[in-house]
Amino acid sequence: MAKAKMQTCAAQMRIKQKSEDRSQNTGNLSSGFVLAEIVMVIFIIGLFVSIAMVDMGSVLSRNTFKAQANGLVSVLQMAAVKAAESSRRYEVIIDFPTQSYMLREITSGDLGVEPLQEEIIRQHAFNKGVQIKYVQFDDWMTAAEGQAKFRAGHAGWQYGGKIVLVDENGSEYTIMVNRLGKTVELLSGDIEQLEPLEDLAF
Repeated sequence: MAKAKMQTCAAQMRIKQKSEDRSQNTGNLSSGFVLAEIVMVIFIIGLFVSIAMVDMGSVLSRNTFKAQANGLVSVLQMAAVKAAESSRRYEVIIDFPTQSYMLREITSGDLGVEPLQEEIIRQHAFNKGVQIKYVQFDDWMTAAEGQAKFRAGHAGWQYGGKIVLVDENGSEYTIMVNRLGKTVELLSGDIEQLEPLEDLAF
């Protein structure tokens, strides 16, 4: 009787041991699966983050270009508005060697001299993400070196025209200065101008 009891206990212990071994193996397999899943999730998240960073970089560079181009648009608009509201004349100078622009109030009759410090209202140099390619006035005169000057008086722009800019990807944009409509706008691409317009009083 005692012997039978001992055998039963031993059999139960073996069954319990096997059950524990199985659960331990299952636990090891589960741990292995969980670890693999975690590694896979981290890899996927890393992939999405790297894609997002590349997209964000291109968006930021685009925004930087647009911000700088719109800065020049604002300066041209400022010149036209200030001139229309007064009897003063203003000039926006596009400088190719320095890849910069300047807004100044014209206080002298001699337009060939360098602007006086007190005439300068605003100036800005583009960074490497923006390049001034060329300027074409609406009398078809083109400038791609030296300086190009847009002058505004009470009657409007002396000359309209376009300023072609290039971003760091080589894409072209046009700032169109409309002499008759007195508007300045930034457009995508190198936009063709209309036929030359009749001179306005300046």
